[in-house]
Amino acid sequence: MNLKVGLWQSQQLQMTQQLSQAITILQYSTVELNAFLESKALENPLIQLEQPRQDTPHQHKPQYYSTKNNQSSRQHTIDWYDNVSVSKANLGEALFTQLNMKSLTYIEKRILEELIYSLDDNGYLRIDEEVFLESHKLERDQLEHYIKRLQDLEPVGVGARSLQECIFLQLNRMKDIPPLVMTIVQDYFQPFAEKKWKGIAKSLHVELRDVQATADIIQQCNPRPGAAYCQDVSQYIIPELVVSLGDDHDINVSLHDGTTIKVKYNDEYTDFLQDHPEKDVQNYLQEKKQDFEWLLQSLRQRKQTILRVGKMLAERQRLFFLKGPSAIQPLTLKQVADEMNVHESTISRAVKGKYMQTPYGVYELKYFFTAAIKSVNVEDNEVASARTVKNELQRLIDEEDKKKPLSDQKIVNLLKEKGYEVSRRTIAKYRDQLGILSSTMRKRYE
Repeated sequence: MNLKVGLWQSQQLQMTQQLSQAITILQYSTVELNAFLESKALENPLIQLEQPRQDTPHQHKPQYYSTKNNQSSRQHTIDWYDNVSVSKANLGEALFTQLNMKSLTYIEKRILEELIYSLDDNGYLRIDEEVFLESHKLERDQLEHYIKRLQDLEPVGVGARSLQECIFLQLNRMKDIPPLVMTIVQDYFQPFAEKKWKGIAKSLHVELRDVQATADIIQQCNPRPGAAYCQDVSQYIIPELVVSLGDDHDINVSLHDGTTIKVKYNDEYTDFLQDHPEKDVQNYLQEKKQDFEWLLQSLRQRKQTILRVGKMLAERQRLFFLKGPSAIQPLTLKQVADEMNVHESTISRAVKGKYMQTPYGVYELKYFFTAAIKSVNVEDNEVASARTVKNELQRLIDEEDKKKPLSDQKIVNLLKEKGYEVSRRTIAKYRDQLGILSSTMRKRYE
């Protein structure tokens, strides 16, 4: 066996702290970004915040819409600043309050705060664990330790990564839970959820009534532990992009810059940076200055990316902005990513939780991405957008006889008559996405 020693070059993308921060900031919604900036200001004395202006002279003031109203209706216009007093503590604030009562190191608190920012509205943890490990230089057992600390907070079940884990966390804090219940949740959760109870009973050598008793206990758990912090609170959409129609059907896209907190440099520390006699203080402030500059760069990149995506949507969905939602065209994240010469994940982060004010109302950016549906009885292989088919599906459900609701196959047949070729499986998927129950569950007997 011959051994050789050689040198070679290779390229690797390193997940730097700066890149990680830019990626995180891009995917934040306006509300999440403002909360993040406030937390950064608490840890960096060089960061000074300026609250958004209530109005900008000589500019069109965007309208704000409550999420409880019809998204495209212009009759429910409200002024955001007249309603700021209706909010109450959200899930993040409740968890931060609990963190502040614990003895934590700076690193522990920072990582736990990042995990809290990664929770969805239902309290589930939504992170790419590999990216999180790399960006925070953690081992997997360390990350699990931090996640467990998050899961120790209230409400019970928060920080779960799946429904199974959420239920298990809640059962684990209950008293006198039969061992059979924990066994079924740990080892048979999927077949249990699919009501394959006979197989479970046979495998565990128990009676069906025992499995039924397990179901009765599990029903006491809350599958959405974080949702209680969102109930009975008006939630408002703050559009970051504004679209207006100019002369000759020009479509103008601009950033509404008054939605986010302004980040400024705290001039009071200039003399400290230049003249402070203690080297440790100077090193500390230099580190915070670099952190401040990275933050500004990340914020600039976020604005540029969102604006580029908005302009691309205006170009690719031109008919929507000229004629309305019925004219929306098929469009995928990959198509936009290819035209902008960026990765598809960048577009996904840029549209997450971002909204655009249009002449037809306020829409989430992801609304403009929809798959193509093959049409029938038309020439030149014309296609319709999945959004158009979903709108038609919703209309059919709204107008159906609730005592004799339409089956999925009947909906397929009705859509085919209108020129849309979709499968029964696709209709079932669209129903699920729209939150529409099956015909059996929709049936009314009175």
